[in-house]
Amino acid sequence: MAKARKVPAIIDNPMGFCPGCGHGIVIRLIGECLEELGQDKNVIFGIGVGCSSLLGGGLDTDRLHCSHGRVGAVATAMKRVNPENIVIAYQGDGDAFSIGIGETTSAAYRNEKFTAIIINNTNYGMTGGQMSNTTMPGQKTSTSIYGRDCTVTGMPIKFPELVASQFNPAYAARGSVHNPAHINKLKGYIKNALEAQINGEGYSVVEVLSPCPTNWGKTATDSMTRIVEELIPYFPLGEFKTREAK
Repeated sequence: MAKARKVPAIIDNPMGFCPGCGHGIVIRLIGECLEELGQDKNVIFGIGVGCSSLLGGGLDTDRLHCSHGRVGAVATAMKRVNPENIVIAYQGDGDAFSIGIGETTSAAYRNEKFTAIIINNTNYGMTGGQMSNTTMPGQKTSTSIYGRDCTVTGMPIKFPELVASQFNPAYAARGSVHNPAHINKLKGYIKNALEAQINGEGYSVVEVLSPCPTNWGKTATDSMTRIVEELIPYFPLGEFKTREAK
């Protein structure tokens, strides 16, 4: 009989994410990577507003809930003041790419030496499912009731590609939680991003495609299917900037 895997020690309380949400998977992976790298007692989280806010209540670690969209700026200050600590900006796509696009982009542009983990579920998950800068063309949300019109709002942003092509980050990748194989790949991306920070290589970012059954109006299974059939063709998975120093 297979031995059950131990829950990372920093995850000390249940978190109230909706059934079928991918946040819990990502948080588990972050905890595992921090333990394996010996950094679980040396980490500070900057937490965005939104579904990501629920992270704080389940962690036995230093953390700060930031003003909406300002995690990039707060994480910059955290890392500059405490360069020996691992600093993780944990945000959703609305917090990072919509209201926080200035702070997020500026931190990447300056090559700040922290790690951003950004959950892309194509909407503002906690506040009613409003359109974000990653909402897909034609996707209906509470603020795009007829479907997103990209001739008016622009196309969904591809942040890791932007960072990798225009700036000089240490690492940029996009993963997904839609099946076990990709969850394992995602863990490798997260570990690479954290190792880049440990070695002082510069800014590292991992975007994660995550299901939102509640606001998508789908079952958990159908939400995973949507990731495969609709999101991945537009938001390709993989590493867009690999680490030069190993």
